[in-house]
Amino acid sequence: MLNELLHLDQELFLALNFDGGAFADRLFWLASGKLTWVPLYLLIVWLLWRRYGWKQTLVAVAFMALCVVCVDQIANFFKTFTPKSRPTHTEAIADLVHTVNGYRGGLYGTVSAHAATLFSIAVFSLALIRSRVYTVCILLWALFVSYSRIYLGVHFPMDILLGMIAGIVTAAVALKLYRKTINYLER
Repeated sequence: MLNELLHLDQELFLALNFDGGAFADRLFWLASGKLTWVPLYLLIVWLLWRRYGWKQTLVAVAFMALCVVCVDQIANFFKTFTPKSRPTHTEAIADLVHTVNGYRGGLYGTVSAHAATLFSIAVFSLALIRSRVYTVCILLWALFVSYSRIYLGVHFPMDILLGMIAGIVTAAVALKLYRKTINYLER
């Protein structure tokens, strides 16, 4: 059963990973960059500040940072204790993988830290900002950047899915703790 699932994951990866040309290569390379999204993070902080003021915004930012640290450690835990090779390091398909700028990632990618981080930030922030437009935009952003990891050849779809789940669960737990903290601070 597991072997069939892994084979299906490889087949889906090969269908989604392709050479889209120079423009797509630059676009997805940029999308995966960590500093590319700093303006978005500043926008999230500004939206929170407008809605809640500085006190709650600082607490929210602290909890989002905690989410990022937690999901990064979750991803590292799985990469260490349940190692699954990245597509670029999977012997059966390595020659078929489209990569960009020679980037192959580390050896293991069991849980995508990018997807986990993105979805933890997206879910946490959309629960607080509560706008349909924002919700659609932030989820599309998280999906787009997560897909960039497949395009770049460094994650299988299952790695992305596991990262999404880790991010969503972490954000849900953090939201509960955030609300308790806010209630405590407002007493």
